[in-house]
Amino acid sequence: MKTSHTAAGLVLALGMGAVATTALADDVEVLHWWTSGGEAAALDVLKQDLESQGVGWQDMPVAGGGGEAAMTTLRARVTAGNAPTAVQMLGFDITDWANEGVLGNLDEVAAADNWDDVVPTALQGFAKHEGHWISAPVNVHSTNWVWINKSALDAAGGNAPTTWDELVSVLDAMKANGITPLAHGGQPWQDATVFDAVVLSMGNDFYQKSMIDLDPDALAGEQMIEVFNRMAMLRGYVDENFSGRDWNLASAMVIEGKAGMQMMGDWAKGEFLKAGQKPGEDFVCIRFPGTQGSVTFNSDQFVMFGQGEGNNEAQLKMAAAIMNPVFQSAFNVVKGSVPARTDVSDADFDDCGKKGMKDLAAANSAGSLFGSMAHGHAAPAAIKNAVYDVVTQHFNGELGSEEAAEELANSIEALR
Repeated sequence: MKTSHTAAGLVLALGMGAVATTALADDVEVLHWWTSGGEAAALDVLKQDLESQGVGWQDMPVAGGGGEAAMTTLRARVTAGNAPTAVQMLGFDITDWANEGVLGNLDEVAAADNWDDVVPTALQGFAKHEGHWISAPVNVHSTNWVWINKSALDAAGGNAPTTWDELVSVLDAMKANGITPLAHGGQPWQDATVFDAVVLSMGNDFYQKSMIDLDPDALAGEQMIEVFNRMAMLRGYVDENFSGRDWNLASAMVIEGKAGMQMMGDWAKGEFLKAGQKPGEDFVCIRFPGTQGSVTFNSDQFVMFGQGEGNNEAQLKMAAAIMNPVFQSAFNVVKGSVPARTDVSDADFDDCGKKGMKDLAAANSAGSLFGSMAHGHAAPAAIKNAVYDVVTQHFNGELGSEEAAEELANSIEALR
């Protein structure tokens, strides 16, 4: 994967008057939270590509599937005047950092590679700031997936659920068969991921009004109470040891047949593939029942912190490598996501990947492509965190459904 850029010495100098730190020539220090097996394998595709171009990789992994710990670490590094070269980031976190005026400018490589023509508008809303490219999107993840152990599904009747009632029937059958019906990790972002899908299953208009428009009536109304009722039902299918479990360990439960299904974004597929499983044979991928034709998304992007003019060649090289169509295909085949470029072939993708690309394109055309609240693409971090708090309190039995809907509306209203 060749680029037109020649790497030069890299000098880290934030545009906030911070103390400059010198890095090794042709190196990029990368802060990320891709630490699970499937994620690490996907990241290695990028690392090897850059190393083949003479760009060294200084790895700075911070575990935590939702990225909260990584953002805490980043804030400390920036405050100390020692920001990483590149940082994995999501949604409104990108916007927040851009507003601080500390991010680098990628317009040069973006123009050379025609990013404006191939990156979906929804992604550009985060990857650009005041008309300038500030990050390179690696992928598009969709979050309203369900991953089902094929043998467990066959034992439960063999039919993948397409409605809420069918989902409950399958979960009941799995429970009767002696396995944990729903593999889940009790972490706020995981609770919110399931919540996102349940909200979307109530209809596109409801998701728009409640999660994006933040309409008080939608947040406190009967449909939201029903969402929380359904969340309470799902809680009844989770095992007792779910609290604090990392998402990839929940995936492993499904892979090993200890659990029937997991409600998780398409990064979970990377765990199945790394375990040697094949879609359609060992596991089944479906949209959360009731959300067919609609997609909630997030997009991992690598944000480049300001290096000072003439000192960002390694960053430009990294950005060009990320957006290379060959890399976009190779990376997303491993990661479980779909390319951030619309001109990438689906030839190398498995059946779930092809479905993901087709679903994304259809939802984009139909106006049913929504930024995920749970993953920072529907509302700023303060509102997202308020949703996390209420959803997790309810999921842990600390709030009833009516109380949760009222608290959700009140918490968000206080932040607006």
